[in-house]
Amino acid sequence: MTLLLLAAGTDPAAPVSFDWDAFWKMWGIPIRIAGIIIVAVLLRVALHFTIRRIVDQVVNGIKRKQNVDDTQALMASPLQAVRVVQRTRTLGSVLNNVVTVLIAGIALVLVLGELNFDIVAIVGAASVVGAGLAFGAQNIVKDLLNGVFMVAEDQLGVGDVVDVGPAAGVVEAVGIRVTQIRDVNGVLWFVRNGEILRVGNMSQGWTRVVIDLAVPYSADVDQVQDAMLETATELAAVPRWKRAILETPEVWGIQSIAEEHVVIRIVVKTRSSDRDTVDRELRARLKKTTDALDIVLPSLTSVVLTGFDSASSVQGARPPRTSPTPHIPKGKRK
Repeated sequence: MTLLLLAAGTDPAAPVSFDWDAFWKMWGIPIRIAGIIIVAVLLRVALHFTIRRIVDQVVNGIKRKQNVDDTQALMASPLQAVRVVQRTRTLGSVLNNVVTVLIAGIALVLVLGELNFDIVAIVGAASVVGAGLAFGAQNIVKDLLNGVFMVAEDQLGVGDVVDVGPAAGVVEAVGIRVTQIRDVNGVLWFVRNGEILRVGNMSQGWTRVVIDLAVPYSADVDQVQDAMLETATELAAVPRWKRAILETPEVWGIQSIAEEHVVIRIVVKTRSSDRDTVDRELRARLKKTTDALDIVLPSLTSVVLTGFDSASSVQGARPPRTSPTPHIPKGKRK
């Protein structure tokens, strides 16, 4: 670097001045490029921090309102609170991805401009190339738009048990282009959002435990139905299960009649998050009830888990845990 010092007259003590024009001519472009990169990084960090703060405020606010310390405990709270938490986290994840892509694109254009590239020509060439690749890239655009609409319309969220056609299980992540779903066997499926034509969501509102009990043809059907209903009603009255069961259990009667057995259906309306546990507990109690009646159940064929079966019990597929909220004395809770 050449520094030009101009002395006023011949006096060695005379003031000197720095030649900024020469300095910026030599180092202006690298400094501006470095400035663009630094600003882009800081802007990305600031926006991600803001998004994370907003998400945390919403989640922690709901946790405080429900007087719970961990997100998992929200399953015992009103379903709408769970949906808000899941949707907030999903939107936060998508917004972080969008911010990163936009900032990186703008920074790249500005850097190319500082390197004296013809931005207009680049945009024009990109338009021509984009038109040529439009047919091939339409799937990517479809994935992006479909992902945004699925989140905006609350079709699914992180932690939901869903069936999207290509895969069924628990949603672990919702990206701009791909949704990650963990099935009951532990397989992580990456499903393109554009390939999701319909969403079956078991985590919104409520669900039903439907049990078809096959009893011998010679059994007293009325006695068996009364015993089944009494067993389910007793389960619903237990404090541990009372919060999970939303309505009084119902026996829908004979579902089918075969040569050797009669199938009786019992139905229990439960919270979505408690379906599997209620199902297992009720089956265990029904087994004890039939044993007490000296009823020998017909042999069962092997069962292969598919679709929604026990999907919500997949380990590692739960919504991410958050830090416990500060303890608030009972007297100060609002």
